[in-house]
Amino acid sequence: MPETTARPSSLISTVYGEFVRRLGGWISIADLIALMAELDVDGPAVRSAISRLKKGGTLVQERRTGTGYRLGPDLGPVFDEGDRRIFGSLEPARLADGWVLAVFSVPESERAHRHQLRSRLTWLGFGNASPGVWLAPARLLPDARLMLQRHGLAEYVHLFTSDYAGFADLKETVGSWWDFTAIEAQYADFTGTYQPVAQELRQEPRIDEVEAFRDYVPMLTDWRRLPYLDPGLPVELLPDDWNALEARQIFVELHTLLARPSLHHVIKVTGLEHRDP
Repeated sequence: MPETTARPSSLISTVYGEFVRRLGGWISIADLIALMAELDVDGPAVRSAISRLKKGGTLVQERRTGTGYRLGPDLGPVFDEGDRRIFGSLEPARLADGWVLAVFSVPESERAHRHQLRSRLTWLGFGNASPGVWLAPARLLPDARLMLQRHGLAEYVHLFTSDYAGFADLKETVGSWWDFTAIEAQYADFTGTYQPVAQELRQEPRIDEVEAFRDYVPMLTDWRRLPYLDPGLPVELLPDDWNALEARQIFVELHTLLARPSLHHVIKVTGLEHRDP
């Protein structure tokens, strides 16, 4: 299993998002501890992470054959949005599709909402063109709308779709709206960690399900923040040596190789029945 800096709560969120949702939405704490042990996370760390996730509303305790947890009632749309970003936005946006602009003005007396807006838009992959003006490829409009409504921020924001009409060179200008250096550094870390895993698995005639799970969960956990930091800008606007392409290829390869055997392993451990989320 490759080294990962992911916290236990992030690994648990991945297990719920990728597997538990497809197995009825509930897992016993005993089975979760067993699965997390295979990721080198001990029982006390699991229980501590569960406590934090429960306090934050991510997980809800529910007793069935034993004590267990399911996702909070409002988390379904959040994980659906995550699926779209993680698995559905691997290709760059088309320049011809234009942009979504978020323009906001927040009274000084409510400046905490201003900080929240900046943080949420940054997490969605929006770039900051000027104070109160943020933009992203137009395909992020549905996610932006849902996010603003979910967090009670819609009243402060006007959303527009648009095309760029002048006057600067757009490829040069977007470099001041997004931190390409920081994004590339995270892609480089991902490639450096998981390229050796992909190379090793190419030589395997049959992938062991336990080892698949041990490789897949950290990989997916490390990957899932990247499609948010990188909005998938049109290729015409990216640096010539943009390193996201190699990282995406590694992610797709590992997902293709590891997702199914990992799910089979979780089913064996939990005895839960597979169903679509």
